[in-house]
Amino acid sequence: MAPGPALAPVRVQPRPDRTGPGAAKLSEPRDIAVAGAGPTGLAVALMLARQGRRVVVFERFDQAQPVGAGFMLQPTGLAVLDALGLTDQIEALGQPIDHIFGRAATSGRVVLDVRYADLKRPRAALGVHRAAIFHVLHQACLDAGVAFELGREAVAASQGRLTFADGSISAGFDLIVDATGARSSIAQAHGARRRALSFGALWATTPWPADPHFDVRALQQVYRGASRMVGVLPVGARPEAPDRLATFFWSLKTDDYPAWREAGLEPWKAEVRALWPETASVLDAIGHVDDLVLARYGHHTLTHPVADRLAIVGDAAHSTSPQLGQGVNMGLLDAHALCEAIGGHPDLGAALSAYARERRWHLRLYQALSLGFTPFYQADGRVRPWIRDHILGKAARLPFAPRLLAATVSGLLLDPRKTIAG
Repeated sequence: MAPGPALAPVRVQPRPDRTGPGAAKLSEPRDIAVAGAGPTGLAVALMLARQGRRVVVFERFDQAQPVGAGFMLQPTGLAVLDALGLTDQIEALGQPIDHIFGRAATSGRVVLDVRYADLKRPRAALGVHRAAIFHVLHQACLDAGVAFELGREAVAASQGRLTFADGSISAGFDLIVDATGARSSIAQAHGARRRALSFGALWATTPWPADPHFDVRALQQVYRGASRMVGVLPVGARPEAPDRLATFFWSLKTDDYPAWREAGLEPWKAEVRALWPETASVLDAIGHVDDLVLARYGHHTLTHPVADRLAIVGDAAHSTSPQLGQGVNMGLLDAHALCEAIGGHPDLGAALSAYARERRWHLRLYQALSLGFTPFYQADGRVRPWIRDHILGKAARLPFAPRLLAATVSGLLLDPRKTIAG
């Protein structure tokens, strides 16, 4: 299947030689600090280093490492990797996803049916383990000369300097990029007010089930109302490990997590098997409550993700629920937009304004969609799931709906690839 419009390769400038009279010209900023070594932070660091800038990544862990569950790289996120020339490496570790399918547990009614073949320019998504994308981006950063300082938790940014949790302060930088995630204290100091969502999710990485019921090219979900959701996502393999994996999800109110732990696994497994008997082989790989990690979700959107010598990207700038699977993809789009703006404007202030302007409407649309869709999939009560199953489900089968649904899930509404393609 042919991909859609490509993002422009990030503007690359020669690495400056500041030692001689013929030194290469490089627009500001030259020295950049990136806080956070998640996918967004690594992508920003890589793009800026390839423009010839000196980049230091500050990471709070003592060892740079992936954190979190498997996820889906949508066509938007894949377009950024195309621009970086890294798609083939990540595809070798990931699993193509053609289909997202969800059904009600009791009635068997189809609730969600999205096929990437319905896109105007079809392109499959990619299920990816976080270790895979981390491995590829981290190695590319090292190859590009990005420096890493580990065990350095950034908690504030001011006047081109980072303040760390131990009270120390960094050297001065021309620009700081905050990619520290949804609970960023830097973003909070600049107006982010995160509203915690009542539902989160338990997740675990398990071997891919041998049961032929599971489609290796599909994200499959089963629902009971909107208060119970179980999902199985194929995520390919970890680096240097051939075994194919799945990420297993279970929707849970975060306030109920202590009681869930106290009750132990067996009552919960019985509930999951009652909803979806075929998950028994997946559940067999989960032997302790600590094998499941609770993901807590919140919602915020920074009106102004920029300030003096500061750019805020990814979940730090716009956290949301995972219902549309846009988190990492939005962060990659932020990274591309920021680096394109910096490469295209000699003045840093103009570049930061261009970045914020470029991402504004796409982000606002998807934040609104996520906020609107989430209660139909994660909420108490019976009204919303009834509407989802009996009205939205039927509307999804109207002639125009499959392409619209596929474009929505793919992140292609107000297609950012068109606005920043060369």
